[in-house]
Amino acid sequence: MDILESVILGAVQGITEFLPVSSSGHLQLVKELLGVELEENLTFDVTLHAATVLSTIVVLWSEIWWLLRGLFSRGMNDEKRYAIKLIISMIPIGIVGMLCMEQLDALLASEYIMVVVGAMLLLTSALLSFAYYAHPRSKQDISYRDAFIIGLSQAVASMPGLSRSGTTIATGLLLGNEKSAVATFSFLMVLAPIMGQTLLDMVDGGIAIADIGVMPLVAGFISAFVVGCLACRFMINIVKRGKLIWFALYCAVVGVVAITSYFI
Repeated sequence: MDILESVILGAVQGITEFLPVSSSGHLQLVKELLGVELEENLTFDVTLHAATVLSTIVVLWSEIWWLLRGLFSRGMNDEKRYAIKLIISMIPIGIVGMLCMEQLDALLASEYIMVVVGAMLLLTSALLSFAYYAHPRSKQDISYRDAFIIGLSQAVASMPGLSRSGTTIATGLLLGNEKSAVATFSFLMVLAPIMGQTLLDMVDGGIAIADIGVMPLVAGFISAFVVGCLACRFMINIVKRGKLIWFALYCAVVGVVAITSYFI
């Protein structure tokens, strides 16, 4: 893999991690288009995930600092309640990570992965469409129950091609939560699982820099971080304005293309 390919893949990861179009599905599609076959896929994926985690922290630093200050104060407060809701939302994805990771990895390596990705993109499109046309009440605070249900949707979004942000945001909106609150919660709730998975991957698989090269890794990291910062801000504004239908149409088109490509 050369530097240009790493920059392209980093940009794809940075954009699709936050936009409701599935980062795993698009990375798979772009790798197929570029003809990239990485023997040390894990090292590169860990690098890109670390970059998007950092971009989330930068963009949502005010919310993260608000939480941290409240956690170290005495007594129960809004910050601690919010942190508990985030922890509740992470339980389902933790269970999926422990029980189903090998099956998901095998699915990514299967010959019919493009059909799976296409089908999940079509499902993402349907969820975003339902959220766009639904007109539920707008709750300012996400409840403990809603936090768990949104967490369940994040666990289901472990399927390649099913957008994590799209699924969690659509679920939160369908439950009647306020748009900006859902967007912020969706991006915060994924920080701990991604950081945890990244650390586990580093411990289990190691970091094989020599097999990829320092410059491609650095280029991919910078690309994913810069584009991720822009995409995170953009996505929060898009959710606030309620323009998810355009992403639904995009996912539908790409899903059909992915499925068609398998049979051609």
